[in-house]
Amino acid sequence: MLGGGGLVAANVYASASEGTWGGGGGTDATGQVRSAGMATIDCPDVGSRLTTVPDGAREAVDGELAQLDQQIAAAYQQLQASAESVRQDPTAADEPIMNPLKEKRSATIERIAVAIDQVGDRPEGLESLAACTLRPAQDGAGEAGNAGQVGAAPSDGAQQGTGQGQNGAGQGGNGPVASDYADITSVQPNVPNPPQQDDASRGTFTSECGVNAGGLFNSDNVIVAPGVSNGAHHFHDYIGNQSNNAFASDEDLADAETSCVDQGDKSTYYWPVLRLQNGKQERDAGAPGGGTEGNAGQIVTAKQVTLTFVGSPRGKVTEMPRLLRIITGDAKAFVNGPANANASWSCTGFEDRQLKDKYPLCPSGSDVVRTFRFQSCWDGRNIDSANHRTHVAFAGPDGSCPEGFRAIPQLVQRIVYGVAAPSLNDGGRTVPFFAVDSFPEQLHKPVTDHGDFINVFDEGLMREMVDCINSGRTCGARGGDDSGATTAPSPSDDTGATDAPGTGTGGATADPATSAPADPAPASSDSTQEPRTYTTTSPANTTKHDKPAKQDSQPTKRGGRTTQDSEGKQTAPAKADKAASTAPSDSGAGEVGQATQTPAGGQAAQAQPPADQTEPQAVQGGLAETGAHLWPAAIGTLLALSGLVMLLRAKRLRY
Repeated sequence: MLGGGGLVAANVYASASEGTWGGGGGTDATGQVRSAGMATIDCPDVGSRLTTVPDGAREAVDGELAQLDQQIAAAYQQLQASAESVRQDPTAADEPIMNPLKEKRSATIERIAVAIDQVGDRPEGLESLAACTLRPAQDGAGEAGNAGQVGAAPSDGAQQGTGQGQNGAGQGGNGPVASDYADITSVQPNVPNPPQQDDASRGTFTSECGVNAGGLFNSDNVIVAPGVSNGAHHFHDYIGNQSNNAFASDEDLADAETSCVDQGDKSTYYWPVLRLQNGKQERDAGAPGGGTEGNAGQIVTAKQVTLTFVGSPRGKVTEMPRLLRIITGDAKAFVNGPANANASWSCTGFEDRQLKDKYPLCPSGSDVVRTFRFQSCWDGRNIDSANHRTHVAFAGPDGSCPEGFRAIPQLVQRIVYGVAAPSLNDGGRTVPFFAVDSFPEQLHKPVTDHGDFINVFDEGLMREMVDCINSGRTCGARGGDDSGATTAPSPSDDTGATDAPGTGTGGATADPATSAPADPAPASSDSTQEPRTYTTTSPANTTKHDKPAKQDSQPTKRGGRTTQDSEGKQTAPAKADKAASTAPSDSGAGEVGQATQTPAGGQAAQAQPPADQTEPQAVQGGLAETGAHLWPAAIGTLLALSGLVMLLRAKRLRY
């Protein structure tokens, strides 16, 4: 039971407080996030207001909430198509766009109220959330000439490789813009460090799950929109669990393969992909969640992903419940405001300085870092909640949990990218902009960054994690090596990849608690490289396309011994990673999500297929290979028969 049907004006649990709201950002008097750029559509977020939903209404409500997102996305596309007329007269959007949107939302919200009323108490006040507003663009310093622009369609130059739409509006025509970036060297240190008490849990536990070098992407969100294709309206990177799509059940997740070194960790870790706005076309360019919703450009593979679980400065931590779901950050923070925002952007060598609403401009020799510090307090009862937030909470400034909550290991995700600082003075034409995927109306703002996690650790390994953290030890998938991070060499490509993390020219180095041995070198983003493997997934079938990708990592024994599950059974030998991408099953767009990559050094990857995948016979093995071995035998047989015939003729001549 997820309760009755309550509403809240805002989440009572504040987001993590560290970080700086960059110049030109912050919030206005209405609590909205300020940012120069283009006009957009601002609709109240119905899902975040529903704190409790009865179990019997959950499926229907989730479907209707997804419908609300689809309505906004469609209205924003209309706004883009009417950019010129709306720019001249904002009221021109009322009759064709804004009024019909309100009517559609009113009907959908009523269906939500009815679904809840059938099995619980009808929520009050939902009807007031139907109306949306046209949010005008705001002028700002550093704008590349598009303040007041409504989000034009990509220009011809974008198709020819410049990567920017009109006036630097991004490859998809809906951002990012120059004012979305800030020089990290101009930011003052701002990361708090709560004092640790004597009984603090000082240990760390690291899981290594790769960098998604195989390309497992989709535009689903199994937490927020289960059973809904393209429920996220933007593409996610996935590591860990390999059965991630909107239709994955708890059983599917438990039975899945994992990219993690320790096979006892089948958890799901995912976040929006980062793209270069360089004019290159992925295979999702014409698909929902991709190019048709403003998410365009070249998907960048991270150089390093670190997954570290840390303790509490106030005391011991308790085990996470299996299948606990946590979302940190807010994918709609640009219009919702910062109440649930938890984006953190920085650069290697400067990670004591975090930006909340700006992408960082890193100096030469420093890489872009995005960090997610997940909620570390659990209500002790629920693995999820109606708005996917109220069952977990952030610790207070002193590290203590709210009343009724208990401390659990805090997941800290650190993702490093070798991308160069874009050229703001020419709208990213010389060095392209980079940005995360987003809902189309969120304009790729950095404040919308978010991460998702589903705990699928086996119970024995979870107990081991908690014991490690509470006893103050440093543990990891390679036997507790606490020597710090080792990073793959930076590939030489057009992404502007730089030196290893920690080589910046100033500031603090990375916290050892958030550093770990890196993956094998991830491939670069150069367009001439080997294609990844992609998967088109629906509830009924899965079809693989293209060549298999190089695996993220090879599973090994943990701490010199084979991992055991919660029943004490030895885990099965690790299988190869499934390099996959999921396309919305109802899109009709066919295959989606192609990206290209090579390993460090620029050489094309010689990938081996997973055990359950076969290559065309003319390419590898099969009849072509068998025939090559049969030809010598066939020739020999013919020669022997010829000799026999000649011998018989010779005998006849003698007699």
